[in-house]
Amino acid sequence: MLKRITLKNKCFCGSGLPYSQCHGRYDEAMKAAVKTGRQVPKRSLIKTKAQLEAMRDSAKINIAVLDLVGEKICAGMTTEDIDRLVFDKTKEMGGVPAPLNYEGFPKSVCVSVNSEVCHGIPSPKRVLKDGDIVNVDASTILDGFYSDSSRMYCIGNVSPENKRLVEVTKECVYRGLEKVKPLGYLGDVGAAVEEHAKKNGYSVVRQIGGHGIGLEFHEDPWVSFVSRPRTGMLLIPGLCFTIEPMINMGSARIYTDKKNGWTVYTQDGKPSAQWEIMVVVTDTGYEIISY
Repeated sequence: MLKRITLKNKCFCGSGLPYSQCHGRYDEAMKAAVKTGRQVPKRSLIKTKAQLEAMRDSAKINIAVLDLVGEKICAGMTTEDIDRLVFDKTKEMGGVPAPLNYEGFPKSVCVSVNSEVCHGIPSPKRVLKDGDIVNVDASTILDGFYSDSSRMYCIGNVSPENKRLVEVTKECVYRGLEKVKPLGYLGDVGAAVEEHAKKNGYSVVRQIGGHGIGLEFHEDPWVSFVSRPRTGMLLIPGLCFTIEPMINMGSARIYTDKKNGWTVYTQDGKPSAQWEIMVVVTDTGYEIISY
């Protein structure tokens, strides 16, 4: 799993530094971690300097798409209108919407409203109304490299209760982000998310989490947001994944629409919110690639 590299060689990650001064230090820590039963990333999950540059280019499109949605979204729009905005903007900038036809998903973006937790399928029949809270989850492919992020949008006069859910969910993401550092643990991220959600009276969806990303849409590791501290994969510079907790106002229980096989709802019908960022572990902590 950890291929031996001469210490004087340039590091495989493309940093330009000698291996001994770059990932050589982390490989030693990974070897020690494996001996104690810890989970460590395969080298194929560690993104090189060139791969990260390509992923940042993909993310420029993803960010621009969500910026455009923020400018245009309003009451009276349909979720199909949002899908068309995303498709056109992505194509205009040279990218491909990653969700389109992914495992049969029929649209270019996921749009989830109120009690829809995730994977909402855009429709010309779904009209946004004053007071709705909406998650738009965009993912982009550019030259074979993936980016992924989502944002919440408040339509018109949103109730204080729903607005607070949206705000606390965003806070949860950044509480998790604070735990991203070299030789930290992925479980620390999820534990910080759940702690903040529970402190504010909310629950965290257990069955759906974040994921590795970059060369594929969904890579290892799977990222739980109900994890325990000092568990999960050891965080190594170059490891890239999403932080995207789904926070429910009521119960954490969910169900999937049997008709379309995609849209996930809260079981009790209460609102859910989600923000998503894409991050890479660095020598000093983290870099946000897409938001």
